[in-house]
Amino acid sequence: MNQSDSSAAGQPLTSRRTALKGLAAMATVQILPSYIALGGPKAPSNQLTKGIIGCGGISRSHLGMPGKLLALCDVDSKRLSARQAEAKKRGDGDVEGYSDFRELIARKDIDIVHVATPPHWHAIQAIAAVKAGKDVWCEKPMSRTIGEGQAMVKAVTEHEKIFRINTWFRFQSRYYGLSRPASEAWKVVHHKLLGDGPYTFNLGTAFVGNWKLGQWSGKTNLKEQEIPKHLDYNMWLGPAPMKPYNAHRVHGSFRGYWDYDGGGLGDMGQHYLDPCQFVLGKDNESPVSVEVDTQKQHHDAVLPWRRIELVYADGTKIILNAENKPEEPIITGPKGSIYRHFRTKDVPDLDKKLKELPGPPPVITDFHQAVRERKKFALNEQNGFRSSTIINIAKAALRLGKPLKFDSDKLQFIDDIEANKLINQPMRGPWKI
Repeated sequence: MNQSDSSAAGQPLTSRRTALKGLAAMATVQILPSYIALGGPKAPSNQLTKGIIGCGGISRSHLGMPGKLLALCDVDSKRLSARQAEAKKRGDGDVEGYSDFRELIARKDIDIVHVATPPHWHAIQAIAAVKAGKDVWCEKPMSRTIGEGQAMVKAVTEHEKIFRINTWFRFQSRYYGLSRPASEAWKVVHHKLLGDGPYTFNLGTAFVGNWKLGQWSGKTNLKEQEIPKHLDYNMWLGPAPMKPYNAHRVHGSFRGYWDYDGGGLGDMGQHYLDPCQFVLGKDNESPVSVEVDTQKQHHDAVLPWRRIELVYADGTKIILNAENKPEEPIITGPKGSIYRHFRTKDVPDLDKKLKELPGPPPVITDFHQAVRERKKFALNEQNGFRSSTIINIAKAALRLGKPLKFDSDKLQFIDDIEANKLINQPMRGPWKI
């Protein structure tokens, strides 16, 4: 890995190199976060501290999340400087800047690390953070591959850290297309208002404009360009294969390449699929089969696709239809359907019944409360892994252009060597999980 000769934090090169010598030990040594090291959980009046890795567009939302911001990190010095200036304008003061995430997570005064980088970095950075004694607030999708997600679950569990995925539609806001909280859809399915099941969730009707899961494509004819001096492209790639630089590979358009994400499905999929998984009661299992309708996918660039159908062992289905068809139902059971804006003719007095029925069990939806009380957040490493796995099963079928069978317990594809190679993909040295 090429190290930059200067630090955005203003540290001399020699001091940075000295500091980095001890970073490898973080794989085996657990650093206690400040609220424990200083004698136990902080009083509610005291702020938890945070550092943010990744200064792209999504990092703006992380700036506004609770916690005292102490540090920012990015391999693009322009983005880092811009976000530091924004943080100062917001009243955060002079926030320290880093070009190497390992320096940020080595700080003992940071309690929570926000991972706001492209998905090909999520596992490495989240695992390093929990090994360093940090709790983690991670962007979606949780992981780029199933194997990386398994490694994240293992690390978070073993180090007893608090973890959340940055999507919230299972526990707040109105769910796409239904114009109601996911808890009301949960009541419909859990209390069998449309029959005993199995149920089908058709997400095609919820897609809007450019946020369609079947879109967000890469380019198949990229030409090599000169790497900007303000970008450490080698570090941006990290564990991903070395490929010639082109501006379309990085920053906002990285989503269109398999090495870093999975198109619109990778970018927005967990927003759509996690509430769906919650509503259907599938937090502890994964689909056992997937079929796709797609053009032949490119080996590098993600191309548009038309339809994905995922089926669970009990016949429950999730359909992703990239073509917006508002006349189709979103939720269907044996005794009827619910359409956009929660319209139905099949359940008399639906709103009245929903008010009378008990909702889902209470969960902690304040991440800082979860950190202080050492209790699981509503969307954590376990249920977050399962909703991320839905995406990664679908991505495998898209890339290979064929139906696949999946073992929900063993977390492996059945009798398909090609598909199983996508579970644990090689990482470019020196990176590993």
